[in-house]
Amino acid sequence: MAHVVDAIRLLQFQQPLLLNTSSNINRALSLSLSLSPSPIASSSSSSSSSLAFAAPRKHLLSFKVCATVAETGQPKWWEKNAPNMIDIHSTQEFLNALSEAGDRLVVVEFYGTWCASCRALYPKLCRTAEDHPEIVFLKVNFDENKPMCKSLNVKVLPYFHFYRGAEGQLESFSCSLAKFQKIKDAIETHNTARCSIGPPKGIGDLLLDPSNVPVPKERPAEPV
Repeated sequence: MAHVVDAIRLLQFQQPLLLNTSSNINRALSLSLSLSPSPIASSSSSSSSSLAFAAPRKHLLSFKVCATVAETGQPKWWEKNAPNMIDIHSTQEFLNALSEAGDRLVVVEFYGTWCASCRALYPKLCRTAEDHPEIVFLKVNFDENKPMCKSLNVKVLPYFHFYRGAEGQLESFSCSLAKFQKIKDAIETHNTARCSIGPPKGIGDLLLDPSNVPVPKERPAEPV
């Protein structure tokens, strides 16, 4: 109200004879509004609120970037192995691993990096491998070893083979997380104590390299 009075007085000084006209009163009101202080508090609160909203957005963006970088630095799900799990990249590596296992039970998993069932089952397979350090677990990537998988008649994923020494292949079947008990039952059946009485057998059409087959030692001739 004080600003209105000041505006009227200003107009009275400039045009004393026209003070009572409605046009001059309107001019006084307009001038009072122009003399009124600007709403700094409201604008500052508005700007501060916008800054308050902007800050979390920047923080969230930086968090997403950091999370993405951290995620890319982590190993892929199929790369997280137990100590007794071996990745197979070729047919010869597969045959060598079977030969080196000797009398130990060998569980072979055929998987695909794109296979959802393989991914769902894999953490439980890793825990099973950790619970059985005496067993060798081989992992065969289907996409990297298609000719070998075809020779071994692998048509679905995940697929499992069980091998042991001179007995060769013991069992094979497909499995999912819901039927994981099949793997536990097969381990219980084939992981019993036994001794081999010969070199490892060939695996279907995959023949062992003769240089990798252990040669039995000849017994010395007995004196006559």
